[in-house]
Amino acid sequence: MKTVILMATFTAMSQAANYTAEKVTVDGFEVIRLSDHAHNTAVSIVPGIGNIAYDMKVNGKSLLYFPYESLTQFKAKPGLSGVPFLAPWANRLDQEAFYANGQKYLLNPGLGNLRYDQFHQPIHGLVSFVSEWEVVETKADGAGAQVTSKLEFWRHPEWMAQFPFAHTIFMTHRLVDGVLEVHTRIENYSTEPMPVSVAFHPYYQLDDAPRDEWRVHLAATTHYTLSPKLIPTGETMTIDLPDPLPLAGHALDDVFGGVAHDREFSVEGRKEKISIRFGPKFAVAVVYAPPGRNFICFEPMSGITNAFNLQQSGVYRELQSIPAGQQWEESFWIRPSGF
Repeated sequence: MKTVILMATFTAMSQAANYTAEKVTVDGFEVIRLSDHAHNTAVSIVPGIGNIAYDMKVNGKSLLYFPYESLTQFKAKPGLSGVPFLAPWANRLDQEAFYANGQKYLLNPGLGNLRYDQFHQPIHGLVSFVSEWEVVETKADGAGAQVTSKLEFWRHPEWMAQFPFAHTIFMTHRLVDGVLEVHTRIENYSTEPMPVSVAFHPYYQLDDAPRDEWRVHLAATTHYTLSPKLIPTGETMTIDLPDPLPLAGHALDDVFGGVAHDREFSVEGRKEKISIRFGPKFAVAVVYAPPGRNFICFEPMSGITNAFNLQQSGVYRELQSIPAGQQWEESFWIRPSGF
């Protein structure tokens, strides 16, 4: 289903030659629209609903899955679509608690801001659809079009009660030469190291072939074994899948390591192709392609599912952290072709 823009009024524009960055109103929501006119590519971001990039069009074709008729409908009953951000933990925790710096922190279900999976495990963090993002810069010049927004996590007691590390998140969407870069910077204001288990959950779609004709390339070398509740056990194996992998007959909800940062994950139809490259600090990928659904997710993750608790148990030793007073940053890139 295509996004229907019910109302859009021009409020501000920054432009330079090929690129424009517009601030418009869609269904009563502020939307930042980045455009690359030479590549006929436009990206729309809604800061007031999780700062989600909910639409990316190339020659009028949407390559992000967004099954809503309006932003009003999306806000009323949000579900994962577009390019949502998962923090302060990515995907699942195996209990209503997590470990950091050797200390166990209990989550508080009574606050009403936890989401749960089918096994009643906390999932996808706290901020995927929040309205508290603030746009701090919108610009276009000869080098590209971009918008930067920030989320001051530390200001919100109901979030700090669940994850008591004072920090601010900065997210920049940058469109250059038809490629969208999503850059994240996290500043740790706490007096202790802040563990980092963040991710994005982008939903991609192709227009020129049905799902079962799509072909997938995995830019990874290892495959994590999962428990019946989809938690990594710590065991890994070499990927034993064809390359490319035809989606016909395959359903994926898998965690992959050994991400090759000089290569790209991709999905390809007859002519259309979407390629995604992860920066080095996105060391893990979840690939999600359920049967009968016309989307696929290549999820850049800073660590494996349940990274906090698996690090504490000694199963996972690659958990990243931000020293007190310092910052973490990384990007991933979305490159469409053939649209």
